[in-house]
Amino acid sequence: MTQSNLAHELANGSAEKTDAVVNRDVGHLKPPKSLPAQIVEDSKAELKRTRSGGFQTNEGTLYVSKPFRSGKSKKARAVISFVPRHSTFDSPISGSNEFRGFFTLFWISLFLLVVQNYVASFERHGYPIELAFAAMFSRHALSLAISDGILVLSTGLSVPFAIALKKGWLNYYGMGLFIQHTMQTVILFSAITWTFNRKWPWVQSGFLTLHSLVMIMKMHSYMATNGYLQSVDRQHKRTLDALRSAASRVGGWDSARTEAKAHRLQAQSKENGFSDPTPDSGGSVRSTLSAASAASTEEVTPSMTPSTLPDGTTRSYIDADMAVTLRKRLLHESASKEGNGAAVDDNVPRPIIDTEYNILAYHPDEDISNLANELIEMDQELNSSGKENIRWPNNISLANFADYQLIPTLVYELEYPRTDRIRPMYVFEKTVATFGTFALLYTMTENFILPLVPTSKEQPFIKSLLDLALPFMLSYLLLFYIIFECICNGFAELSRFADRQFYEDWWNSTSQGEFSRKWNKPVHMFLLRHVYSSTLASYKISRNSAMLLTFLLSACAHELVMVVVTKKLRFYLFSMQLAQIPMIALSRLPAVKRNKVLGNVVFWVGLYTGFPLLCVAYCAY
Repeated sequence: MTQSNLAHELANGSAEKTDAVVNRDVGHLKPPKSLPAQIVEDSKAELKRTRSGGFQTNEGTLYVSKPFRSGKSKKARAVISFVPRHSTFDSPISGSNEFRGFFTLFWISLFLLVVQNYVASFERHGYPIELAFAAMFSRHALSLAISDGILVLSTGLSVPFAIALKKGWLNYYGMGLFIQHTMQTVILFSAITWTFNRKWPWVQSGFLTLHSLVMIMKMHSYMATNGYLQSVDRQHKRTLDALRSAASRVGGWDSARTEAKAHRLQAQSKENGFSDPTPDSGGSVRSTLSAASAASTEEVTPSMTPSTLPDGTTRSYIDADMAVTLRKRLLHESASKEGNGAAVDDNVPRPIIDTEYNILAYHPDEDISNLANELIEMDQELNSSGKENIRWPNNISLANFADYQLIPTLVYELEYPRTDRIRPMYVFEKTVATFGTFALLYTMTENFILPLVPTSKEQPFIKSLLDLALPFMLSYLLLFYIIFECICNGFAELSRFADRQFYEDWWNSTSQGEFSRKWNKPVHMFLLRHVYSSTLASYKISRNSAMLLTFLLSACAHELVMVVVTKKLRFYLFSMQLAQIPMIALSRLPAVKRNKVLGNVVFWVGLYTGFPLLCVAYCAY
């Protein structure tokens, strides 16, 4: 979502809109009443004032200046500055972190540990590091690359599927669902069968299986979202026909529009001196904001907008009236979030989207007004909120799908928030960080994990856990950094993807439930939309049942990976995944919730224990 369209959404009052988007693969325009607060809150724009005077939203920080006049124009205008959201360790304000020195200390200490190990190995064996592990995972490199390429190309079958939806050859809620799940099952089964037939080592087998799961999630979101939008588009056409029929009963379409305009003006005259900045016909807010984002070389430092903003910030210009409307809406939403009861004008008129039926939402006839409002709501679903203003099915193309594949997200949208350009040095930095961190991870695995992995039950169980606990934890931290900080940010930069919150402060978690929500945001958002919310709305089951099914699916996927990697079916990881459910219930007890320090200690102890426990269990038992 760009700054201009975020302005449109917020001025439109859509921050109050619940998670209809979350249920795109369900076929409901509105979420069920039983939808949990967590789902609803995740879909709302979380508005919070920052110290610099901006408004913190789900996509980034929005700055709206006060109206001003430039020397080239007599018309007052305002500037909107949009700062994309960054990951925690990549934040442009990380330099102000009081503990930033500890990050430096961590990397220096790890580097010294590796160098010390290299020196010791050279003194004992005449070489700094063993290459047995490298020889293992470098085997079958060409066949793995070809197999992975075929896997990625196979996801392109989603495009003909979407084209069939677009042309009306296929009804998604019927044969479409059957074809979708059949395709996903065949691709996953083929990839797993291929790893067993090739008799690859655990590294190659595990990589292809994990990548297969990622590609299937991407396919599912793409196909399900387009399938949902097909149903919305059909409902839109039926509702428009019903609106035309209702308008014919009151003298025809033009007569109904004229009456609606008169009724709207009458209602506005009763308001206390606040005029609608949007014209009655034509000149939509979206068009106004998008057209205003022309490349201006003017150096403007309006009030309430910082003069120095991070790299990647984009700016747009809007008229003064729209700026006043937007500022009032933002202040109102911010005050509501903070609960401070600030007195803000709540009668901000709703900007009108430029359609032939928008004015009919003000018609005195209740049937006509309701039908027009339904169409406006469906338009918000069928149109993207970005500056491109993509409307389904214009998004369906091979280029659009290829772009989606490059973006580090598992949830498909018509349009994503974008940065203004690609920074080559940033990509270079993340590339170097990836290989550098991988070298540390390799050293840790080669020297501190593989030699200590038990191969039989004869080795002491407790000693194996103690030996492996610290190396596994350090390896986990390095792997997390490579995937979510280096690789995800690198691909985000290449695709100019602006929303880079791939994780939250999971290290402060006080429960396993909080950890599962924070440490892997892409997977969490996929499960939230396409599993938890979908199950809740489709089958009308309770929240607890939906949560159980979500954990069950996640546990099956985790156990599947372990089966492929270890060639054993033991259900150890499956059981540990499901054990999180009673642990989450315990963490919600008031006595536990009050003691956050204790909760965080229990979380870290559990994480320290889990990795070596799984390793010993699968390797020795």
